[in-house]
Amino acid sequence: MEKLIVLMLFVNAVSFTSDAQKISGTVKGEQGKNIENSTAALHNAKDSSVVKLVVTGASGQFGFQVGPGSYLVSASHVGHATVYSKVFEVPGSGDVDLGTITMNKLSAELGAVTVSSKKPMVEVKADKMVLNVEGTVNGTGSTALDLLRKSPGVMVDKDDHLGLAGKNGVRIYVDGKPTPLSGADLANYLKSLQSAQIEAIEIITNPSARYDAAGNAGIINIRLKKNKAFGTNGSVDAGYNIGVYPKYNAGIVFNHRNKRSNVFGNYNYNNTKQNMDFNLNRSVLDTVFDNTTSFILHNKSHGFKTGVDFFINSKNSFGILVNGNISDNSFKSYSRTPISYKPTGVVNRVLVANNRNYMEQNNANFNLNYRFADTSGHELTIDADYGLFRNEGNQLQPNYYYNPAGTVLINQHFYRFISPADIDINTLKADYEQNFQKGKLGIGAKTAFVNTRNNFQRFNIQQLNPEKKQLDLSRSNQFDYKENINALYVNYNKQLKGVMLQAGVRMENTVTTGDSYGLNADGSVNKTTNQDFKRKYTNFFPSAAITFNKNPMSQWGLSYSRRIDRPAYQDLNPFEFKLDEYTFQKGNTSLRPQYTNIVTLSNTYIYKLNTSLSYSHVADVFTQLADTTENSKSFITRKNLASQDVVALNISYPFMFKTYSAFVNFSGNHSKYKADFGGGSRIVNISVTSFNFFMQHSLRFGKKQDWTAEISGWYNSPFIWQGSFKSKTMWTLDAGLQKLLLKGKASFKVSVADIFFSMKFSGESNFGGQQTIARGNFESRQFKTSFSWRFGSNTVKAARDRKDAAEEEKKRTKSSSGLGGGN
Repeated sequence: MEKLIVLMLFVNAVSFTSDAQKISGTVKGEQGKNIENSTAALHNAKDSSVVKLVVTGASGQFGFQVGPGSYLVSASHVGHATVYSKVFEVPGSGDVDLGTITMNKLSAELGAVTVSSKKPMVEVKADKMVLNVEGTVNGTGSTALDLLRKSPGVMVDKDDHLGLAGKNGVRIYVDGKPTPLSGADLANYLKSLQSAQIEAIEIITNPSARYDAAGNAGIINIRLKKNKAFGTNGSVDAGYNIGVYPKYNAGIVFNHRNKRSNVFGNYNYNNTKQNMDFNLNRSVLDTVFDNTTSFILHNKSHGFKTGVDFFINSKNSFGILVNGNISDNSFKSYSRTPISYKPTGVVNRVLVANNRNYMEQNNANFNLNYRFADTSGHELTIDADYGLFRNEGNQLQPNYYYNPAGTVLINQHFYRFISPADIDINTLKADYEQNFQKGKLGIGAKTAFVNTRNNFQRFNIQQLNPEKKQLDLSRSNQFDYKENINALYVNYNKQLKGVMLQAGVRMENTVTTGDSYGLNADGSVNKTTNQDFKRKYTNFFPSAAITFNKNPMSQWGLSYSRRIDRPAYQDLNPFEFKLDEYTFQKGNTSLRPQYTNIVTLSNTYIYKLNTSLSYSHVADVFTQLADTTENSKSFITRKNLASQDVVALNISYPFMFKTYSAFVNFSGNHSKYKADFGGGSRIVNISVTSFNFFMQHSLRFGKKQDWTAEISGWYNSPFIWQGSFKSKTMWTLDAGLQKLLLKGKASFKVSVADIFFSMKFSGESNFGGQQTIARGNFESRQFKTSFSWRFGSNTVKAARDRKDAAEEEKKRTKSSSGLGGGN
């Protein structure tokens, strides 16, 4: 730990901006009073594109560190008209003091203006990192899971489980609302969500008490597109990708806004067919199973979002929102497993299992929201949500046993699995903020009810004839799971002289019940065979942060938070999901929540170089173990390890020079996993040091600067999958090109993902007398093209639109001054 702190100090002592000059100034109101928490933006004078955003402190001061060039500065704040400075030059040496920028309160509608802006690729704030996906070249034709795989510090393992900063337990939010999905259901949903629908991805590593306590590694919030411009406008886009198989996507976004309402919506269609290869070598007792499987996954999905916001007056608004996804998925697997006697290495039989799995995954979410905000700092938001998820699974799983030469059929067994699952979520929450004792006080409450019904039917089939099947009553069940979480929180922050303080606590009461019923021969539920469990517990989750911002050129922060991760309902269901007769998955009704305590030390140097060092202790950490049963059969299940300790270091730096911009991020962690499941080979004691490096470069060129070239990539050193698998290195490199057309209203993009086809995974485990080696790859190298066209007016009404923009930016940057945010 001491060495890492020294490293932080050393890194911050190295100047990356030896040729940079400082731009400074002060934002004040009409009466000469300093305006705190206003947004100051530095623009390129040539095209008004945004170079950097900062939030003013209690003294109203702001500062930027830039290279030579022509710039202007804008300042915006709730209830005030946005004001722009004159264009000024930054010479090759010497700082620039803009003096005082005075803002006037809004009194009437102003004229119409057109402002063009380009967000930075990545924004780093006090508690989160924001990846502005919209407009990036290499994000073309990707899914949400692909984008997360490329995000700084995010790891996606062979089973599409997400990790962040060396820990599992990442909570996914969509438009600020947590999704109830996990495991394979979450992965399939993220694969159906297209990059064309996504505006930005927020990686929140230090959530405040206002957020749900779930997510021990942090929260990833996926913000979908929503146009706020006045008038009628929108965009259409279409894309084509090719790897092994062709892929298609298309979408439309529309918006109509006036003084009293805003009607918006989007629709996206995706048709993706993808190849994946997987090898699993297992050695159990005197037998070796060398499985090779090729998967073909086909996804057809329709995503939609529509809603309306009503602006009652300057203080009150309410809205209605509906979004969802209709997805039709299938995967076919072609599996071959030579089974050999380990002492001699001689194959004695070959298992061929070619699965067919058809899945329908449909979801819809309905939201009613109300917001009150006045100019004296009072703000109330109320949200009522209802979400439904309807999943259908139909799997045919044949098993053929051949002689070693594969020419004579020895035996055969066929199974069919029918597994519908319904999830219903009802949520009501309220958040209130007001000024208090020269600070900001926030309180809130939330109640959420989740009901899931999962019916699992296993049929034995004598031959490949769907009509000749018999329900296996001993391997079929109905699993009902209910979860009710009630929460209260209080959060307070205050700016003192050179110090920002923030503290809060969240209380969550959780009640869960699970009922596992047997089935009758006709598939109906047998209520007399109930196996149930019920858990009830109340936890407190404190959070606190202190930011030393007296010297804005080098700000230090120290934060603490406690988090929880509850088991997903799929991980609690005790019944089996077969891959073949020797490999299957099953749930664990004894799985307990995992708890995490996190302490983070951070530094922001010259508004650019961001460094953080954190320590996390996870109790009862979830892990996915490959265990054995019936001597040679392998099953995958979730269990609680005793503990995990993680020390993580993250360093990020954005760089801009004229038309070139770059972002680099380094994250490293040292993890230690410990558990004892019965001694001997059932002890887990693994330590590993791993790191991730991410970079993205962008260059605008051409006579009109209407061409953009982009290169991005990441590298993962060896790390740990799920507490037991030791992985090998993974890396990738993408490149793309964009051309603006039709006076900037249209764009054409081409890119190549994973140019060197290096995104391959491999790992090994030795647990419970079973040695496992896994490796594989998927269709990661693709050639992608897309075309998009924006229609309608880009003109915005200055007063209301700038006010809305300022309010939106203030909400997003509250956390930068210790407030946090979320749902």
